[in-house]
Amino acid sequence: ASNRRRFNALLATASIDDAIAYYDLFKALQAQKQAEDGDDLPLNVACIFSPPAEGNRDVAQLQEDLPQEKADNRKEPNRKKEALKAIMADYNRQYGVNFDIGTFDLYYQDVQKRIKDQKYPNSDLPHDKKIDLTIVVDMLLTGFDSQYINPLYVDRHLKYHGLIQAFSRTNRVLHGAKPCGNILDFRAQGEAVDDAIALFSGEAGERAREIWLVDPAPVVVVKLSEAVQQLEDFMQSQGVDCRPGEVASLKGDEARATFINCFREVQRIRTQLDQYTDLDPELRETIDKLLPEDDLRAFRGVYLDVAQELKARQEKTPDPNDPIRQLDFEFVLFDSALIDYDYIMKLIVRFTGQPPRKQKISREQLIGLLAGNAKFLDEREDMIEYINTLTEGKGLDEQAIREGYERFKAEKNARELA
Repeated sequence: ASNRRRFNALLATASIDDAIAYYDLFKALQAQKQAEDGDDLPLNVACIFSPPAEGNRDVAQLQEDLPQEKADNRKEPNRKKEALKAIMADYNRQYGVNFDIGTFDLYYQDVQKRIKDQKYPNSDLPHDKKIDLTIVVDMLLTGFDSQYINPLYVDRHLKYHGLIQAFSRTNRVLHGAKPCGNILDFRAQGEAVDDAIALFSGEAGERAREIWLVDPAPVVVVKLSEAVQQLEDFMQSQGVDCRPGEVASLKGDEARATFINCFREVQRIRTQLDQYTDLDPELRETIDKLLPEDDLRAFRGVYLDVAQELKARQEKTPDPNDPIRQLDFEFVLFDSALIDYDYIMKLIVRFTGQPPRKQKISREQLIGLLAGNAKFLDEREDMIEYINTLTEGKGLDEQAIREGYERFKAEKNARELA
């Protein structure tokens, strides 16, 4: 639901006790996962709720807007305070900071900043400096905005104004990779959602649901089918089969520009479908049949090749009527937060570490991942050439792979310069 950690999430709980219990569960389960699989990248989980006021005017004033936390802190305040201290101690170790109950407000500000820092790619700000999931009770459910929050997990009853406020934490639409906010509700609150929408939409009636809520997944699958059909019809109208390898046979800029528009729409709808967590096996099978994953990956690679070439020419084309001038390439639709430089290096280690018959990832799949990801537009040619020089089963470690790649680039540059 977080588009492979491109975004971060909030988990809204019903009480401070629930927030503490969830935090402890995540901590225990992640330790277990790490023990079972050393390659597993753990979620960075934060938790925030206000401490008992104990005469502190600032905290008391803060809690005027936090009714659940204010009520919770009247029961066993010392136990809740000790739990918050332990949570903050974990946070200090994770992020190299030094907050305590006395500097709670600074801790609160730091959590907000790290949620917003999700906007930076991991190459600029490492993943271990960010937050994947923040467990909350009342805090952050009102008045806090970040385009990088998506989804919101809800394990508490909400209604009317509180429901709209909480759900709206996710509705800051960013670009094609976040076409909507995503709410995963564990309290079956469909009726409460309808009541809130009706109340705050005036006389809009059923139309209000269309405005507030995205189409159900089966409707979006029909749109995907139509977009794939449009791509097929266009390719056939140009006298070629609808296959990635045939795109190179398209004649003229207008035909290539039309391919860009057609396939971008396919990718946009596929990205939208990635937001749905409730796709049943039958629907997933339908999606895969429309455009199998291997074909989709190959089309992405071809799209990026054509788009990169046309974009370079777009900037030099003075004619406003040229079909290239009208293109919006939306490279963000072809960028995966999961597939970064470090991830590719780890895959190359895995590729060289196993003999061909035991391979979990083939050379072709590895190159396909690179070719279909916009993140590597400037470097993918070098990476692909380097991968083609490697031998399966050689057993190189990550340091050797990285050093080998840097050496390969330096030698290539020297040859080109000569």
